[in-house]
Amino acid sequence: MLSTKKNLLLISLCAMILSSCDRSRVYEKNIKISNYEWDMNNVLKFEVPITDTIRTYNMYFNMRNASGYSFSNLFLFFTVHSPAGTQERDTVEIKLADETGKWLGDGLGDIWDNQVLFKKNFRFPVAGTYVFEMEQAMRVNPLSYIMDAGIRIEYAEQK
Repeated sequence: MLSTKKNLLLISLCAMILSSCDRSRVYEKNIKISNYEWDMNNVLKFEVPITDTIRTYNMYFNMRNASGYSFSNLFLFFTVHSPAGTQERDTVEIKLADETGKWLGDGLGDIWDNQVLFKKNFRFPVAGTYVFEMEQAMRVNPLSYIMDAGIRIEYAEQK
């Protein structure tokens, strides 16, 4: 019994240490794509509470794909709903492979993770909860071999 308690304490301590190492992260969430088939009607939503409108931020897209993905890029529609009631929509291209077909990002087996910078050193104009929506905008539906998609928002480095 004592050994189990020690193991749980050690695991908890390691988890706290690892989670505290990323002090710049404000928000990060990845959503699993069911059966690795991203339907264009499957809009991924992220609700992000923002309290600090003075600091600058960086925003990234997180993408995980399998080697069976048929394209070198991924087009997205990305919509931002602000707490002030405004809405902004962008079309974004994410490169997943280079010109020779070599997958970009970090790979393990046939799975590839990419974290792609979308916006750098920006400020949120008002405090409150922002809603980010991400849709696949490829001409193929459903889009196969996209496993996860998400966003990361972090504090930009202060100089």
